[in-house]
Amino acid sequence: MKFSAHVDRFAEDRLPPPEAMPELRFDLPELQYPSHLNAATALLDERVDAGDGERRCLLAPGRPAITYAGLRATANRIARVLCEDLGLETGNRVLLRGPNTPMLAACWFAVLKAGGIAVTTMPLYRSTELQFIMEKAQVKIALCDARLRAELDAACERVAGVRRVHYLDDGGDELEAWTAHKAETFENVATGAEDVALIAFTSGTTGIPKAAMHYHRDLLATCDSYGKHVLRPSRDDLFCGSPPLAFTFGLGGLLLFPCRTGAATLLLERAGPEELLRAVAEFEVTTLFTAPIAYRAMTSLAGEGDLRTLRTCVSAGETLPKPVWDEWHAKTGLRILDGIGSTEMLHIFVGAPHERVRAGSTGLPVPGYVAEIHDDDGLPLPAGTVGRLAVKGPTGCKYLQDERQATYVRNGWNYPGDAYRMDDDGYLWYVARTDDMIISAGYNVSGPEVEQALIAHADVKEVAVVGKHDPLKQTNIVKAFVVLADRRAAGDAKVRELQEFCRARIAPFKAPREIEFVDELPRTETGKLQRYKLRGRS
Repeated sequence: MKFSAHVDRFAEDRLPPPEAMPELRFDLPELQYPSHLNAATALLDERVDAGDGERRCLLAPGRPAITYAGLRATANRIARVLCEDLGLETGNRVLLRGPNTPMLAACWFAVLKAGGIAVTTMPLYRSTELQFIMEKAQVKIALCDARLRAELDAACERVAGVRRVHYLDDGGDELEAWTAHKAETFENVATGAEDVALIAFTSGTTGIPKAAMHYHRDLLATCDSYGKHVLRPSRDDLFCGSPPLAFTFGLGGLLLFPCRTGAATLLLERAGPEELLRAVAEFEVTTLFTAPIAYRAMTSLAGEGDLRTLRTCVSAGETLPKPVWDEWHAKTGLRILDGIGSTEMLHIFVGAPHERVRAGSTGLPVPGYVAEIHDDDGLPLPAGTVGRLAVKGPTGCKYLQDERQATYVRNGWNYPGDAYRMDDDGYLWYVARTDDMIISAGYNVSGPEVEQALIAHADVKEVAVVGKHDPLKQTNIVKAFVVLADRRAAGDAKVRELQEFCRARIAPFKAPREIEFVDELPRTETGKLQRYKLRGRS
């Protein structure tokens, strides 16, 4: 029987049954972990104990750098508050709410140190969304940036039994008052490697969010697979990016990977393209994590010298259009590291290091993972054939009591819901989300392929393509929602121009039969396109 330090067994008791669990692989020597493992110990305490205590760890605009020793001291004090004042029992779920700040990072480490389960939430979530999360995860304690308390307070009026404590990143609120009298030492709970450390909620691109659970071991495994073999950070790197820490893309890119290496991270509360550019230039950022839409905006905004210190640029969250990759490479000389990851898998499981990048391809299975292309029956398909991406590795989908586990995991394989093809060299080429394939007049049309054709037009700022049912012909037609760089250009003439532009680049039957001009596309807080909302409007 595996070891567990959790008194509160809520999460473990709601793991999928054994037959619905993914098959895990630990093929690399660095993926062999002990049965007792606390990820906070490995990511923070061991860094200090190894002599990195005075190295910078966290930066934020207008504030002095926080060292590894300083972060550990703050996290230890918060862990004491959780245990001594808030009555945390190991295995309790602790909701974290705030923008990307050093204090949020310290709270995250404190929860793991104390043996709790972190449930970090997006800053823009409203009370109804927070209520859903608290009820689904049966949250016991909430640590909230005081500037964001109103929506949480409203949610707590409908959810009983949640103890709330507020903080301000620059001090002066309840949590700081309690920590001021605490010792800066704390004995981390000796959690089990398979004790749940994190419950991450999917961003809701397809409807009701799902709660994905990850072990302490999982947090290290993504560092020791993707981090070590693809990202390859150095101790002198400075990370920065746009995704919130509540998004596992941001948690890995802005906290796990730098801390595992002894590097530093710059946390920004506002991280749009303009803010990212200023931060890269001012702080000399070397490693950037953001979404394709941001890279495209920064390509046009960046001036000479703004990006001179950048060494590594990572894109995930949604597919990276080749025109965006090409424009960025022409502007900066840098190859964007595209990748596919998911909340369910924790982080990126397909990608390629700099020297193996192929423009337009997502990359190769990350060392430690294997990937195949399957048909609808779960059987492998030959190279060049479009099918369902199937993945196994050291992490896998573990939904919290959700019947959709049976859709994501079958026969031990994880199916993220993407249609791909694999070439003879093992590179994976994205075709569409499996629900973004449009069957029109007997033809299979990839929505993202049409999007890539349209985004190459100079007047197109953003585009999304979906299938629209035609009741007269009893088939689907291809419809594009387009955001123009200049809204005044919208009209029938522009529709015809874009259709002809598209037909000149891809098969004519793939070109959109309808184009609707919109001011913006529906996106999640992390920048993912919500196509299901557009389907509802078609």
